[in-house]
Amino acid sequence: MLALFGWPLVQGVLSAFTDDGGFTFAHWERLFGDPYFLRALRNTLLLIVIVVPVQVVLAVGMALLMQARPRFASGHFYLWCVPLAISELAAGLVWLSIFDNRGYLNSLLVSLGLSENGVQWLNYENTTTMLLTVVIAELWRATSLVFVIVVAGVQMIPREYDEAAQVFGATFWQRLRHVTLPLLGPSLQVALILRTILALQAFAVAQALTGRDFPLLVGETYEWYVVLQNPAVASAVALVVLVISLGTAVLYLRTVRQPEGVR
Repeated sequence: MLALFGWPLVQGVLSAFTDDGGFTFAHWERLFGDPYFLRALRNTLLLIVIVVPVQVVLAVGMALLMQARPRFASGHFYLWCVPLAISELAAGLVWLSIFDNRGYLNSLLVSLGLSENGVQWLNYENTTTMLLTVVIAELWRATSLVFVIVVAGVQMIPREYDEAAQVFGATFWQRLRHVTLPLLGPSLQVALILRTILALQAFAVAQALTGRDFPLLVGETYEWYVVLQNPAVASAVALVVLVISLGTAVLYLRTVRQPEGVR
């Protein structure tokens, strides 16, 4: 832990707050003066607010369908987990072929007569459609991660709890709200923490789809470190990501709790 996390963290902090003359805030002033940073911060937080709740709802719904044991349940499980085997960049390129100006989606819209020349999904002037494409790509790519965690949590819930609630006349939604979701607390906690941290680190999908027209925080870290050759400001952006990650983890640990008395 010290070698792989502690020392790089110390180096990052030193790089962000020092220069040849000693302690300084110059790197942070340069970062906050960059117009891309606030856009990247807004886009990243917006992506988290939209993607993470939708993924949790989808994952819980998919897990409950698996619990009902439909026909070919194992086939459904493996099919839904396929995106886990695909890299972020590959997923971004797949969705680029769909949303590109001459991509599959526009070809379909034109052939059906729903659009004359297609929709400029990735136009830099249309932030809404760029956000939509990134959200769809992230939902497809990463919902399976939340799904696997939630499925494991659902399988750990004793059926006796649900059966007892049915005996007392509880409806499906009452059982879901008062039995299933509270007992899923630990699994949801883990899923929320992991997925939020990974959403903060989203880069390759957005890079493949939009480039810097739709900046994200990790993308700005790459931009400052590789393109602009400024490791100090890149470290400052990385520290912002770290602080947000720690803050959201603490929030989830405090708000998503296992019911007392249940072990």
